[in-house]
Amino acid sequence: MAAAESPTSVRKGYFFFFINQSLNLFFSLSQFDFIVIFFVIVVVHLRATGDAPILKQSKFKIAGTDKFAKVIDFLRRQLHRESLFVYVNSAFSPNPDELVIDLYNNFGFDGKLVVNYACSMAWG
Repeated sequence: MAAAESPTSVRKGYFFFFINQSLNLFFSLSQFDFIVIFFVIVVVHLRATGDAPILKQSKFKIAGTDKFAKVIDFLRRQLHRESLFVYVNSAFSPNPDELVIDLYNNFGFDGKLVVNYACSMAWG
């Protein structure tokens, strides 16, 4: 009798495709399982406020599963400043532990999340 193949030796097939601009689905198929993992890409529009310098590229894409702290760190590196004030829709400063997708779902519009940044406090 031939030895049966163990489930770990079965090769999985991977299929990549995009559904609209902001949603990327990754499917893993095999005879043993079916796994769906969502990767959501969020477009962040950075707007300078007050005395903050304007960035050359104002729009960029970030994974929705990333924390807002990644946006803050990116801005600090680009502006070479330690003191930075970041707001969503010119209204409030979100917690750095917030997920970008949660902010986008609640406060995003026109397919993007608008983030205002300033070097000094702009809104209380």
